[in-house]
Amino acid sequence: MSELHHECGVAAIYHLSGRGRSPVCTDEGPRQISRLLPRMLLDIQNRGQLAAGMTTYNPDRPQLLHTLKDVGTVTEVFRLNHRAKCESLMKHLAGRAAIGHVRYATCGQDDRSYAQPFERAHIHKRKWFSFCFNGQLANYGVLKERLLADGDHHLALDTDTEIILHEMGRVLSHSTERIEWIDVLRQVAANFDGAYSIALLTAEGEMIVARDPLGIKPMCYVHEGPLFAAASESVALLNLGFDNDQIKSLPPGHAIVINPEDGLRIEQFAETAKPKHCFFEWIYFANVASTLDDRGVYLSRTRLGEELAEVERRLGRVPLDDPDTIIVPVPDTSKAAADAMAYELSIPCREGLIRNRYAGRTFIEGGRARKAKAATKYTPLREVMKDKRVILVEDSIVRSTTMNVLLDRIRQVGGAREIHVRVACPPIVAPCFYGIDMSTIDQLIGPKYFGVEGELSDDAQQRLADDLGADSLRYLPVEAIARAIDLPAESLCQACVTGKYPTSCGQHLYQIALDNRGRDTDSSRTYEQLAASLGPQSVS
Repeated sequence: MSELHHECGVAAIYHLSGRGRSPVCTDEGPRQISRLLPRMLLDIQNRGQLAAGMTTYNPDRPQLLHTLKDVGTVTEVFRLNHRAKCESLMKHLAGRAAIGHVRYATCGQDDRSYAQPFERAHIHKRKWFSFCFNGQLANYGVLKERLLADGDHHLALDTDTEIILHEMGRVLSHSTERIEWIDVLRQVAANFDGAYSIALLTAEGEMIVARDPLGIKPMCYVHEGPLFAAASESVALLNLGFDNDQIKSLPPGHAIVINPEDGLRIEQFAETAKPKHCFFEWIYFANVASTLDDRGVYLSRTRLGEELAEVERRLGRVPLDDPDTIIVPVPDTSKAAADAMAYELSIPCREGLIRNRYAGRTFIEGGRARKAKAATKYTPLREVMKDKRVILVEDSIVRSTTMNVLLDRIRQVGGAREIHVRVACPPIVAPCFYGIDMSTIDQLIGPKYFGVEGELSDDAQQRLADDLGADSLRYLPVEAIARAIDLPAESLCQACVTGKYPTSCGQHLYQIALDNRGRDTDSSRTYEQLAASLGPQSVS
């Protein structure tokens, strides 16, 4: 489902010397543990391919914190394909602790200035820090207005990451006595409405890894002997050599605090209610090998396929016992669901589409350019689909550009006789204000057919099928998501399929988006209008 913009990912690693034997280490010892960070970022590269970066801490060099970041993939930024250049970078960045980030732009421009981590240099080591951030603050506009209200502050970038940087800096500057970093986090987080996971590193060697109070964004960690590691997804820790049973999910509203003297502790920094985990993590964003909040991504996607099979048995019109009926997944995130659906229905599942991994990102292109690139993204295999009745399994449909082009190619190039689209997700009918780049209703195909309530009528689904060029189309109902993930519906953020948001600013932004529907306004206007609609008290 290549139309949806990715989120970001964070990673962190720390070697606490003198605290036992590390199960995972580099040949050069604990002062070189930072060498593992690019490997971790590679494992979460699925969360962002626009930019990458890392900050390391080394008390033995004048530049206690050192940051390298740039536009490009992890391989490009850290020169992983050039042994000598990569080795030079790793020696320069060597440290006993490191944090890193892979980015996709949910706000801000596509240039190096927006790459993370963000570092704030200072003459006082306590106030010199670097941090990286995955998520989005729904009240970004409110925080921006408040920061700029006195006329003494300036923002150079259009991103909530800079807001967080300045909020932390302001708390540090206004504290007359030494303030603990967990208390800095408590103060700034009290003003946040949104979703986030944060990894922070200071020039005193202190590290903080934190997760938002609703647990919307994932954060996994492991601690064994002197080694601590954390990442947005468990696969990055699994591939370091740890077992799944050693890897834990950080509870919402909690932070892991590490310093060289006292070791590691976990503290709650914000009040927590019932968690609202983003269901899209299991359906699309996360690596299929990851486990998030004790729920395996692969198992969740196979259950989605079982749900599709059940719907097909009850409501489908496709002859399931015809030898010319096959199931074809849209690579790659739909494969587990397609395999499970095929198994349940005793229908062959075939790889009728080959993904071209070097075609580029269609979602950053507009209009004709996006359609042109979408046509090169998948190659249909005629020998698989010619004269077949194809049940095409997709994880979701957001804007429909890629799906429209794909269906044409499956008919023209693949030679399919019929195409029946089955979507392992309900219709996306509402924007996301928590880190997925779909911030206006007019960007979405779902509301045009199912309204903002997402009502799944047979007629509406067939109208969409006709307009896309499919013989039929069917979505999963909303209640199937919680069953597949095996979590209560009230523990999931399903705002993009229900229009019910877990935070007050998210709900307020949605009302603004409803009011702006059909007015050709961009997503930034939604955030700007929030501060104005809440009145002067919101920025006091």
